[in-house]
Amino acid sequence: MSTTNEYRHNGLLCQRYEEADYITEASLFNLQRARVVFEQSTQADIATWLQQLSCNAHFAVLHRANDLIGFEIAFEGDFDELMQSFYTQFTAHKAKAELLVITSPLPNLKQPGLLVMDMDSTAIQIECIDELAAMAGVGDEVAAVTASAMRGELDFEQSLRMRVSKLANADASIIDTLCHNLPLMPGLTASLDELQDNHWKLVVASGGFTPFVNHLMHLLRLDAAFANELVIEDGKLVGEVCGDVVDAQYKASVIKRCAQKWQIAAGQTLAIGDGANDIPMIQAADLGVAFHAKPKLISAANLAVNHLDLRALVFCLQA
Repeated sequence: MSTTNEYRHNGLLCQRYEEADYITEASLFNLQRARVVFEQSTQADIATWLQQLSCNAHFAVLHRANDLIGFEIAFEGDFDELMQSFYTQFTAHKAKAELLVITSPLPNLKQPGLLVMDMDSTAIQIECIDELAAMAGVGDEVAAVTASAMRGELDFEQSLRMRVSKLANADASIIDTLCHNLPLMPGLTASLDELQDNHWKLVVASGGFTPFVNHLMHLLRLDAAFANELVIEDGKLVGEVCGDVVDAQYKASVIKRCAQKWQIAAGQTLAIGDGANDIPMIQAADLGVAFHAKPKLISAANLAVNHLDLRALVFCLQA
């Protein structure tokens, strides 16, 4: 936090610094930090919020390849007060902005790393099993099994096998139809392109099914994909999966296996998901991000993106 480039704002001392300087100089200061990321249309709301600051602060602009705007703020003041003022400002206006509270070291965007992401409702906008069930005419039956699992009456493997059993005798062509209509999550390709430009390895680990993760792997030039294998015979779904079940613990193991395979440096693994089944995976990574997630996952994650799209992911990394 160099004392050069100082200025006054509402009588308070503000200092600019480069993003990377926080790592080299933070030990000299008793500072907390957060990141604010927002759509360009929200700049006026951000300016209004900054007017409320009541302590000296340090600021760094966050430069990323997409069109979101971000800055980091480091300060000695009341962190709870800062957060409350932010949520009051942006909950009321429903502005497109995120406050990312940084409590642990961040992986470095500019160094090779590993991203492992969930597929359904994270990399893509849908739940594939629900779409397959609707196409097979058994949507209500599968939904009933899902509801039972959410009540804690079934574990993941039981739920998976029961839901897949409802697909028995469905024409396998529905898989190809869905593969070619997978709606990517907004912002996904922008963040993945920037990660790939910085030599990151990209992996999908999903409790869904191999045709869909393999389609994504080729479409997005991913390095690996893991999911459950549907049994197909004579052009029909049998209603079974074969091989190892990709459950929560399996997804967590992907972090370690892939990091070892590609010799990813310590501190350089990132995981992102949306549901409770992703908790072991995001906890196995150096940084776990909850994306438009269920409350249990948000509580377990290091950071949560609740309002913006996946362009925000690269702002969760150090540069």
